[in-house]
Amino acid sequence: MAEEIIKKTMKFLKIFMAETLVKRIVSMILLSVGIPNKRVTELTGLCDRSVRELKKTLESGKIEGLFHVGGGGRKSKLKDVERAIIEEIEKNDYHSRQQIADMILEKHGIKVSLPVIGKLLKKTK
Repeated sequence: MAEEIIKKTMKFLKIFMAETLVKRIVSMILLSVGIPNKRVTELTGLCDRSVRELKKTLESGKIEGLFHVGGGGRKSKLKDVERAIIEEIEKNDYHSRQQIADMILEKHGIKVSLPVIGKLLKKTK
C-alpha cells in the first residue's frame, strides 16, 4: 500500500515540478525515516549513486542546495557579444532574422540558427 501511495504522490508532484526534483524530495523523505538505499531506489527511480550522494549530503547537514535542479545546458554562442548585436540591431534597419544572422556571421564570425536569433530577440525584447 505504501508503494502505491508513493507512486501516486510522485505523479501528482510532477505536475508542479521537474521529475528529478520530485525523485530527490521523495528520496530525502524516505532516507530521513530510515528506508534503506536500495528500497529508496526501487520506490523513486533515482539511481543508486544519486541516493548514496543524497544520503551523504543529508547526513552532513549541508542541505541548502538539495532543492536546486539545474546546470546542464550549453553556453550561448552569443553570450559575449549580445550587447553589441542588440546595439547593431537598434542602430540599423534589419527586417528579418536571416538578415540578423548574416550580420552576426559577418561582424562577429559566429554562425547561428534562426531560432537562436528569435530567442535573443525575445530575451532582450
